[in-house]
Amino acid sequence: METLRRSFFALALLMFILNTGQAQNNRERLNAFSDSYTLEAEGDYSGAAEKLRTVYEEGSYELNARMGWLTYMAGNFTESIAFYQKAISLKPYALEPKFGIVLPQSALGNWNAVLRQYEDILEIDPMNTTAIYKVGMIYYGREDYEEASKRFEKVVNLYPFDYDSVIMYAWSQFKMGNLREAKVLFNKALLINPGDESALEGLGLIQ
Repeated sequence: METLRRSFFALALLMFILNTGQAQNNRERLNAFSDSYTLEAEGDYSGAAEKLRTVYEEGSYELNARMGWLTYMAGNFTESIAFYQKAISLKPYALEPKFGIVLPQSALGNWNAVLRQYEDILEIDPMNTTAIYKVGMIYYGREDYEEASKRFEKVVNLYPFDYDSVIMYAWSQFKMGNLREAKVLFNKALLINPGDESALEGLGLIQ
């Protein structure tokens, strides 16, 4: 019986030590996050990242996602990609790290990687209009106006009063030589944004 009591006391002491250590770790992490937000607000992105390095754990989604953002803002694009990749591996179905990683990838001009990332997003969320629009913009930049037009049309069908998608759909149609469709769309853009220079330019080129 005495042995059992001693074992119980040892287990209780161990649990107390573990809980105390965990509570301390949680406080340190909370303080590091709080300090990082303060430094970020001051524009000190490198300092904000350094605060989180003191409590960094490779298996923490939150730390990797936050470090991805801060290192991107600090201009450390390769490091940012690495942190976002870890966040993606930890939560493969989360969209935010996928949207996050395209920032440093875009900054490095790695448009194939950006396109793959948006396609991954659309596999998870096929009707994500932000990703659809961004894919359209990539194809437009590559002068593949037919593929671009398909993406812009999809967004416009879902959000007919979205200026960005309407004007890009109009220009895609114009570039393909579909002037009647382009004219209708440029005029729709003017309904959304009266006096819009891009829409007026397009109409001027048609007329």
